[in-house]
Amino acid sequence: MASYLQVENLSKSYGQKVLFENIGFNINEGDKIALIAPNGSGKTSLMRILAGEDGSDRGGKVMFLRQIRISFLSQDYDFDPQLSIMDQVLKASHQARQGFTDEEQREFVQRLREQLSNFRLHDPSRLMGSLSGGEVKRVALSQMLAMDADFYIMDEPTNHLDIDAIEYLEAFLKRSRCTLFMVTHDRYFLDRVCNIVMELDHGALYSYKGNYQHFLEKREERIANYNANTDKVRNLLRRELEWIHATPCARSGKAKYRIDAFYELKDRAEALYRTKELSLSGVNAGSRLGNKIFDCHDITIRDEKGIYLDHFSYKFQRCDKIGIVGRNGVGKSTFINMLTDTLGSWASVSGSIERGSSLNLAYYRQEGISFKEGDTVMEVVDNTKLLEQFLFPREMWNTRVERLSGGEKRRLYLLTILSKDPNLLILDEPTNDLDIMTLNILEEYLCSFKGSLLIVSHDRHFLDRTVDHLLVFCGNGVVKDFLGNFSEYRAYIKDYEAQQAKAAAGTLAAGQTASDNGKQKTVKRKLSYKEQRELESIESSLPQLEAEKASLESELNSGVLDFVQIQHHSQRIGELMELIDSLESRWLELSEKA
Repeated sequence: MASYLQVENLSKSYGQKVLFENIGFNINEGDKIALIAPNGSGKTSLMRILAGEDGSDRGGKVMFLRQIRISFLSQDYDFDPQLSIMDQVLKASHQARQGFTDEEQREFVQRLREQLSNFRLHDPSRLMGSLSGGEVKRVALSQMLAMDADFYIMDEPTNHLDIDAIEYLEAFLKRSRCTLFMVTHDRYFLDRVCNIVMELDHGALYSYKGNYQHFLEKREERIANYNANTDKVRNLLRRELEWIHATPCARSGKAKYRIDAFYELKDRAEALYRTKELSLSGVNAGSRLGNKIFDCHDITIRDEKGIYLDHFSYKFQRCDKIGIVGRNGVGKSTFINMLTDTLGSWASVSGSIERGSSLNLAYYRQEGISFKEGDTVMEVVDNTKLLEQFLFPREMWNTRVERLSGGEKRRLYLLTILSKDPNLLILDEPTNDLDIMTLNILEEYLCSFKGSLLIVSHDRHFLDRTVDHLLVFCGNGVVKDFLGNFSEYRAYIKDYEAQQAKAAAGTLAAGQTASDNGKQKTVKRKLSYKEQRELESIESSLPQLEAEKASLESELNSGVLDFVQIQHHSQRIGELMELIDSLESRWLELSEKA
């Protein structure tokens, strides 16, 4: 089994903060590894070093097997909003495709179109600036998967994806023979895709073979064993201490190695393993809430692009714990903004909504924390006790917010929301960028929360643990009510689809039987002269159109076209694809008649 990546003696510090020191690991062909660690411990820094975007302190080595093809996915995808999807990907992947042959270039474009379609991006001519955050992430993933790499390295691949896209990516990676190294907080995704979990903890790296559950069990064993050894060392230290004190006046005559060993034991005995964890014990679990929350009456929301809510009526109940799910762009955040009276004037809204008089609402926005440049942690939250509980120790209080990691910013934002003592919590994608341990504690808090919850999320594990009721946004303004958690909903949908398929198969079989019993023979009529000429024309035209399309794609991949030519070629390729699809459909129709 080939070694795809060897890492030796990597270290990274920022000022006095040591993220990791002299870590090393090996990744073999076929390994599918998830790296997990607390926010701010250096996951993204390690990924940037592997991608060549940053360097290790004091040397260190990153050695990839030379013959393999590698594809990186960073958390943020840089793009030009004025470029089309196709142009953007071709531009962004140009350097990675430098060594491709003409045939490989054509295969890349074909795979790219397939992946864009799989991620429901059916129009590659759309401008990047018109895409939602989830759609941009799907473009980045399509580009990465189209590389058909041997080794994928991904930083939070499921952030901003809707559940359908997550499940597609999960299935693709699960069946692929690729090698994978990724940072993720999505526990279901991790459990179903990965066979190794690596943990970056207190600057050291630990590896566990198996799934997420196995990792949790073995991690507890590791910590327990460490602390048990510490207890043994303390017992030994006690005996050494008795020896040191036995004859104080003869101390200078004692063996020097015994005295040196004593101080080493003392350091080790004090090294009890402690994991700093976020604490929500000082945060109230919701102030008193009246019977009325939101009463929605016949609400419709639309704009020039379409309809987001269609004659929606619903009465939210006290202590509801509701999950809001659906694909990107179907109106989930629009709905939340309508409830919180922050929708703005871009949409037309009809109907009415009544809000309870005792509501103390706190809204955690998907966009994250808003702060002034130069603000420190203490200036954003001046409660020192809560800062400590949320893992912001004294030495971080004067740190500027812009210097925090993405996860630390999210954690600080969460603190500002929960410290308002709300009785209605609205959380829009709260799991993005939070580490797994913080998510576990947040889930425990939400389970004990005495107010009402509305949670927009694509994290299936998080939804299963925190909500017992779903509003499913189906598109075109349709919202369905489902009593149960997300796994129960998906099981219901799969059962329903299976029943529909079985019923359709039964109907088809019954129709065939009736046809056979009636001894009715279908007589295929011959093509008319006009239809025969049309068929011949299509058979002559299709190879020419395919050749034109292949030629344009080859020129597009050459890297020598200017922007105007790229735009023209992309538009013509789109026209050709539509024309070819239309002619192929007509050819099939005529061929069946013949």
